[in-house]
Amino acid sequence: MYSAAAAAAASPPRRDFISVTLSPEEAAVGAGGYNNSKAWRRRSCWRKWKQLSRLQRSVILFLFAFLAVCGVISYTSMGESWKALTSKSSDDQRTESEIPGLKLANPAVLPAPWKADANLGNYPELSPQKPPKPPHVRRGPSNLQIKAPRKDMRLKNQHDTSRVAEELVQADKEEKTEKSVISWRGAVIEPDQSTEPPSSKKKEPEKPSSVEAEDQKEPVPINDRQMAVIEAFRHAWKGYKEFAWGHDELKPLSKSYSEWFGLGLTLIDALDTMWILGLKEEFEEARKWVANNLVFDKNVDVNLFESTIRILGGLLSTYHLSGDSLFLEKAKDIGNRLMPAFRTPSKIPYSDVNIGRGTAHPPRWTSDSTVAEVTSIQLEFRELSRLTGDQKFQKAVDEVMKHVHTLSGKNDGLVPMFINTNSGQFTHLGVYTLGARADSYYEYLLKQWIQGGKKENELLEDYMRAIEGVKQHLLQRSQPKQLTFVGELAHGHFSAKMDHLVCFLPGTLALGAHNGLTADHMKLAEALIETCYQMYAQVETGLSPEIVHFNLHAQKGHKDVEIKPADRHNLLRPETVESLFYMYRFTGDKKYQDWGWEILQNFNKYTRVPTGGYTSINNVQNPSNPEPRDKMESFFLGETLKYMFLLFSDDVDLINLDKYVFNTEAHPLPIWVPA
Repeated sequence: MYSAAAAAAASPPRRDFISVTLSPEEAAVGAGGYNNSKAWRRRSCWRKWKQLSRLQRSVILFLFAFLAVCGVISYTSMGESWKALTSKSSDDQRTESEIPGLKLANPAVLPAPWKADANLGNYPELSPQKPPKPPHVRRGPSNLQIKAPRKDMRLKNQHDTSRVAEELVQADKEEKTEKSVISWRGAVIEPDQSTEPPSSKKKEPEKPSSVEAEDQKEPVPINDRQMAVIEAFRHAWKGYKEFAWGHDELKPLSKSYSEWFGLGLTLIDALDTMWILGLKEEFEEARKWVANNLVFDKNVDVNLFESTIRILGGLLSTYHLSGDSLFLEKAKDIGNRLMPAFRTPSKIPYSDVNIGRGTAHPPRWTSDSTVAEVTSIQLEFRELSRLTGDQKFQKAVDEVMKHVHTLSGKNDGLVPMFINTNSGQFTHLGVYTLGARADSYYEYLLKQWIQGGKKENELLEDYMRAIEGVKQHLLQRSQPKQLTFVGELAHGHFSAKMDHLVCFLPGTLALGAHNGLTADHMKLAEALIETCYQMYAQVETGLSPEIVHFNLHAQKGHKDVEIKPADRHNLLRPETVESLFYMYRFTGDKKYQDWGWEILQNFNKYTRVPTGGYTSINNVQNPSNPEPRDKMESFFLGETLKYMFLLFSDDVDLINLDKYVFNTEAHPLPIWVPA
């Protein structure tokens, strides 16, 4: 027998083998025959995919999905842009061919600063109509074509105030047009072209409109009434120059001055008036003071609203009229120093700013600001952004308007008088007026819409609703002359009280009608300006008091107007003269010039101080002793005499209202137009 060792040595060595089965494709690869077939690539990729962790596969899938969504969005945006570009020229050609000679916008003044959202979703009704034929006295082209609201669309109301408004409305004949229009509350409004957004970069100041060649026209000769205004201005300026030079306000009786901010308020307020009146010598002297003495780096509190409309507005207006960059540089300085007012929890600005320390605060007795003050600084700050390219100014004031647009507490568009800077909510609810603390809110709704090229439809919406609210809640008629007036509403109770400040409204309504709003706005303007004139004519001195109360019931021996002892002062205010200017410019009716001439003569008779200047008075009911107050407000030179001069002019290009919009201190700022 062989031993185990011998057997092992004798047997051949054993070999181990591993069996592997190959597919044809894999066999081909092993043989060097890779053919890049789709089947092989799919299996290879799948193997790689299966080797990835679940997290890795999820990330890859997410990235692919994200890229797909982005691609769809980009394709859609590019498609819309291409569609707009290709359709724009054809639309323009179609419009020009269908309506020969029709201009889509008023003549250019300055490039618009941004493209506002047309917001056409808020104006869904579309209806065709022809542009109405303007009367022969209508000044300038209108951006909007309009028809009066249909009777079945008017608001029904059982109150006397509503009946007063309805009696003033006369429906125009309905006409058809071949252009698309947008409709809101019966007002059919033609949409304007869009404008381009601004660059976020700083830019060089725009050239002021005064240097444009198209504006250099032969002036209309100055007439006798305008010469009387120039003489009145020079007399007032004489007193200011001799007794209050470089100070805020003249005290003509004591031949001294008073300070409010210590910034030469009267001088700055009067700069553009001197330019418009052609007083070159006085203007140059005032310019030197601005260049050498106007310094804003002072430890002084200023009121945001008053310093904006008087100082910032005055400097911007003078820059546009004169083309002198000195005034723009000063405007930028004061504009930057006012910005701390907006550092509040609600972005509703504080009322007061220390322009030297860069701090701001509300009044000592409350944390509220007045609604008129925070909503009547927009024209100036928006224009400052347009000129400088720095959007912080416009952003701050636009946020205020957008916030107020959304607030509750309004009554058919009418707003309360106060708003809290901490909560951003209206306070003192239930009281509605177009007088002090609320007046210029309504004025600036319309004027911002005009300034911005009629694109910001939220502003138009708020304005139209507010005027409907006025007609529904605040309009009444007096006895015995049936004068239409605007009263006040306090917690549901109507008061027949009307501030002289409310006399801005006829001019604002007329301006809206000129820019295409409903015809009944002009009818209401005509009724209200008659009332404002009667507030002068029915008073012993021929000068209006600060506040009047109207008689609602006929009483023997009583006039329409009654004046309380606390309200019988006159501060040389401009509102009635302002509205007379608008009414004459848009209607050509000479009676408005005659009414203004009466008012100027009465100012000369009862408020003129022989040694220079004019003074406010305490008692408009006492011709023998009107009790002078010894104060000439800056707005007498900045507004009252300026509007007088423009009222007596027949030159529609002397501050053309299709090119300029006045701020609430009568400083003209250019209307933005498409770039």
